[in-house]
Amino acid sequence: MTRVPDSEIWSQIREEAAADAQREPALASFLYTVVLSHQRLEDALSYILASKLGSATVNALTLRDLMDSVFIADAAIGTAIRADLQAVVTRDPACRGYAVPLLYFKGFHALQSYRVAHHYWRTERKALALYLQSRISEVFAVDIHPGARIGKGILFDHATSVVIGETAVVDDDFSMLHEVTLGGTGKEGGDRHPKIRRGVMIGAGAKILGNIIIGEGAKVGAGSVVLEDVPPHCTVAGVPAKQVGYPAHALPALEMDQSIEIGGERKAAAGGR
Repeated sequence: MTRVPDSEIWSQIREEAAADAQREPALASFLYTVVLSHQRLEDALSYILASKLGSATVNALTLRDLMDSVFIADAAIGTAIRADLQAVVTRDPACRGYAVPLLYFKGFHALQSYRVAHHYWRTERKALALYLQSRISEVFAVDIHPGARIGKGILFDHATSVVIGETAVVDDDFSMLHEVTLGGTGKEGGDRHPKIRRGVMIGAGAKILGNIIIGEGAKVGAGSVVLEDVPPHCTVAGVPAKQVGYPAHALPALEMDQSIEIGGERKAAAGGR
């Protein structure tokens, strides 16, 4: 998939949706409703997310109004949405275009819904933020506390069973697969969750526990349990995780090279498509 500039993403999505509607008439009404009838990417996204997260008690129309208010109030979220789309398109070989994550990828949906909840958490509407967290977890099987801080250029590949705690921090250009936990180590309060620096990739099923730092450009192997700081540009794996090598790339999240070097032999590390 050829990358387009951020300013052209919405036009690209519309072109892809129109082409799919032409090729598959059974989807034409769906694609018109969720993409082609809207003027902006944010409009389509709020429609899609509200349709998925609406319930009998808080309906989709109410949720869409709440989301639209956030997208208007905080332009940085629009920048993050586009950076996240770029991350999916450029890193996930299963992604066939910009419309695909917008329409179908629950990792992308959960992340953008979190961004709305985080806005309400920061603006002291915490009851609403917690309600959104609950619905996101129920619908997408992704549980992100609205107090967590997550940057842009983020890929949650598959995303099922992801858990991110309240005081976790995730810097820009981060990738992880399903069943990852960024959690605490017990009942202690305060700052108790991991800090993930730029360019980190975390493999499927890994557990990062406690107020520890995963340094820039580090890689965590699938199924690992990380209980201590990881230096920048190192690969760790195992239970408990130990350093086993060095990533082949400065920022593993961007390359998604899902293997590690152990004793000179290249082995699977991260899992995925």
